[in-house]
Amino acid sequence: MPIDLHDGDLPEGLVWNGSVAIDTETMGLNPHRDRLCLVQLSAGDGTAHIVQFRNGDFRAPNLRRLLTDASVTKLFHFARFDIATVYRYMGIVVEPVYCTKVAARLVRTFTDRHGLKDLCKELLGVELSKQQQTSDWGAAELSSEQLKYAASDVLHLHALRSRLDELLEREGRRHLAEGCFRFLPTRALLDLGGWDDPDILSH
Repeated sequence: MPIDLHDGDLPEGLVWNGSVAIDTETMGLNPHRDRLCLVQLSAGDGTAHIVQFRNGDFRAPNLRRLLTDASVTKLFHFARFDIATVYRYMGIVVEPVYCTKVAARLVRTFTDRHGLKDLCKELLGVELSKQQQTSDWGAAELSSEQLKYAASDVLHLHALRSRLDELLEREGRRHLAEGCFRFLPTRALLDLGGWDDPDILSH
């Protein structure tokens, strides 16, 4: 599993071929309080690129261009959180997006297990370790175990998308998924604006 660690931005010249898998690591689960530490990316070729933000400088022009490129679909698992985090710290709206968690909820209504670990095991036969999930991602030097964990969260999203697309077609719910994906950036901005609890879409 090749892992390329980059300080503060992506290098020039990377090719994404229409889609890129993305995840973030933060100091916690509150975007207003817990800073963005890493952005992980993969083109689906078995290589992970990890951008580490060490000093609070989120300018990252190459990463920004990719995240806002309308010709490249950004694949996430639980995009709502990652989109909100990127907007909070980089000031950009990530789109277009595809969320494997949303797709899984639309087609796997027989279960409530929609975590990335569950999906990889059940749809791809891949076992993911979540041992480093609660690591200190703000550390200046990351351990090899942390880097492997961060990389694993993006290496399988392209394959998951393919399997979930098959299920969305089978169940006739692709149009619902596409509508949800278009709404996710707005949903993330609502969360940041304080409309996450109570949810304005609830009764």
